[in-house]
Amino acid sequence: MLYILIVIVLLISLSIPRSYGVTDTIAPGQALTVHDKLVSKNGRYALGFFEIGVSSSQKSSNWYLGIWFYGVPKFTQAWVANRDKPIKSPTSLELEIYHDGSLVVLNRSTSSVIWSSHGNMTRNNKFASKSNDTVAVLLNSGNLVLCNSSNPSIVLWQSFDHLADTFFIGAKIGWDEATGLNNRLVSRKNSVSPASGRYHLELDPSGVDQVVLTASNSSVPYWSSGVWNGQYFPSFPESIKQPVANMSFVNNSHQKYFTYSLLNESSYVVYQHLHVTGQLVTFVWIDGSQDWSPVNAYPKARCDVYAACGPFSVCNDDVPPHCNCLKGFTIRSPEDWELDDRTGGCLRKNPLGCIANGNTTSSTDKFYAMTCVSLSQSSNKIVAPQNISECAQACLDNCSCTAYSFSNGICSNWHEELLNIRQIQCSSNGETLYLRLSAKDLPNLQKNKRGFIIGLATGTSVATLSLFVFIMLTLILRKKRESSIHISYGAQGCNGMTVFRYTDLQRATKKFSEKLGGGGFGSVFKGFLNDSTTIAVKRLDHACQGEKQFRAEVSSIGIIQHINLVKLVGFCCEGARRLLVYEHMPNGSLDIHLFHSHAALLEWSTRYQIAWGVARGLAYLHESCRACVIHCDIKPENILLGDSFVPKIADFGMAKFLGRDFSRVLTSMRGTIGYLAPEWISGVAITPKVDVYAYGMVLLEIMSGRRNSCVPCSCGNNHDVYYPVHVAQKILEGDVRSLLDHRLHDNVNLKEVEIVCKVACWCIQDNEFDRPTMVEVVQIFEGLREINIPPMPRLLQAIAGSSSSTCS
Repeated sequence: MLYILIVIVLLISLSIPRSYGVTDTIAPGQALTVHDKLVSKNGRYALGFFEIGVSSSQKSSNWYLGIWFYGVPKFTQAWVANRDKPIKSPTSLELEIYHDGSLVVLNRSTSSVIWSSHGNMTRNNKFASKSNDTVAVLLNSGNLVLCNSSNPSIVLWQSFDHLADTFFIGAKIGWDEATGLNNRLVSRKNSVSPASGRYHLELDPSGVDQVVLTASNSSVPYWSSGVWNGQYFPSFPESIKQPVANMSFVNNSHQKYFTYSLLNESSYVVYQHLHVTGQLVTFVWIDGSQDWSPVNAYPKARCDVYAACGPFSVCNDDVPPHCNCLKGFTIRSPEDWELDDRTGGCLRKNPLGCIANGNTTSSTDKFYAMTCVSLSQSSNKIVAPQNISECAQACLDNCSCTAYSFSNGICSNWHEELLNIRQIQCSSNGETLYLRLSAKDLPNLQKNKRGFIIGLATGTSVATLSLFVFIMLTLILRKKRESSIHISYGAQGCNGMTVFRYTDLQRATKKFSEKLGGGGFGSVFKGFLNDSTTIAVKRLDHACQGEKQFRAEVSSIGIIQHINLVKLVGFCCEGARRLLVYEHMPNGSLDIHLFHSHAALLEWSTRYQIAWGVARGLAYLHESCRACVIHCDIKPENILLGDSFVPKIADFGMAKFLGRDFSRVLTSMRGTIGYLAPEWISGVAITPKVDVYAYGMVLLEIMSGRRNSCVPCSCGNNHDVYYPVHVAQKILEGDVRSLLDHRLHDNVNLKEVEIVCKVACWCIQDNEFDRPTMVEVVQIFEGLREINIPPMPRLLQAIAGSSSSTCS
């Protein structure tokens, strides 16, 4: 009886496909079930079945075969085999090598093939029938390959030829003439479903040697990497540029593709994927962290993505949520929006009241004015209308017209769906869009009988009171003259600035009696508006230079706002008088607290927050404004301190604008000695890195509480050394405590001091390419980016070496 039992058990075991534990290979006769997985030999990737819920409101779920990052605690998919054909039930699912040599997902209970690599077989099909010589291996690169067991170089199929939304290290984006393969990234449908979305990353179909991002419903790229220059793509994410990665672009008669490899993969994991929002995002997982750290996104602004928010919506990069429905519209699918899929856009709340009857059209619709918007979508331009009223009527006469604008004498009409409407900070290039809405969506302005009667009564009353108004007019004007401030809104009212009269500011400052400070271009005085709001009034001197600074400040800071940038309330421009009105900073400028003994001592925690805040302000100027703003004069005198010592960058009189299509600008030397980057002296075109250099010098002063000139050397002699060199030497020695302001005593966080020291020395490197961007500096302060010990700046070392007792 025991013998018979053993035989039965053996027979049963032979009839069941062999399952196994952790391995990186599937051999013929083996099967991977829902409870198994392949793991690459380096432990970085895993392959198996996983489950994804369809939505929060439904109990059903979908099953997929895919690859994820195995060494990362957070489950992150990298490749999905059946992304557009989910499996509803995991019962009897197995991954195995089929009798024809292909890799298949099999429903064992029905013997039906759910997914097969055979349909995607693109390489060496003549070997596909030899199933007994075929194995599937998950490589250390994350590539799942089907190859010949006796000759692994013969690859029958590989997942790298069928990428999903993740750009693996070593994978290729491009074409293969022999197989007809066009490998590209396709974004996900939403943040939950891995199904194919609408955005693509691919080689430019027009044949230009560049990578482009396109939307499925538009043939025009909304972002491009720039043409390959032999080493890298000019606009490609910095995280895979030299020296972090080796980049390759191959173009011959057989294939054309782009690929990259990291120089050092041991300490971090790179996850570069095409996000559901249409941006190419790079994340890094550093050992010991708890989540992916974002490095960059391209395009940088979400609103630069084609139709990022869908039809009849407005996109705003500055204020979350970035997507909002236009007035009179509601979200088409709230569930999709919750999952980051905004492409469905918005629907009208009420249908338009437009009826076309032959050659005549009747409409009860009205227009809603949307100010300060960018109208990037093409429109049907009508030249005939000579004024805005005729332009509005031209739109009303066409039931398909959804909006119009009238600018520079040109009437533009939009038809059907509105796409790519973008809210911007008001400036000279902002436009007004008149959105067509149902009368139900706006207050009813139609006249009725009661309104007509009221109108007549009102007219009669006005005629009766006209004499009284005439008598009171003189008293009213006198009262206005006696008020502390008279405010009138001029052409600049769109961006919130106020146009002041000179006499009003003279009265507000008590004839400029309380001086707060001064500089090369004029003096600053304290004043009060009529609501007791404290202001700071800068009166510019020297007509020529003052005029340049006046225009620079109004055109730069007047159109941008950030918590770490001083707010320009308004200005005065009467004759030769030029005055700028700012919010008042109760704690004065940073230099007072650092260098004047009578000022209140700034504790280390306050200094650290000031350094962090200034970095955020500069990062906003460099990266988040419509045009890059280079301040050109960062120094403690231009860093003002508000309530709770919140830092605000001020004095934009020397600022330069840099268009997003340009990387540098040529300008005359400007700024303050001691904070000037070396490239100013050489006369080359500058970049935002000149601000980075000056910021590094300011950090050194924040630490030491003294000017970057001479400090006593602690080496036991009477010589002095140049302080930046002193800092670099102390970092190398591991002694940062000695660099601190002696008034702080021991009430400091040495870890923060070390961070500030390292950031400062990286910022003042001689070569601008060695300096970090201000965005990277912010990431360092936020703990999202590691920072190494910086090298000694060669130029500063030369200054120190020229004379041990000479200061620069």
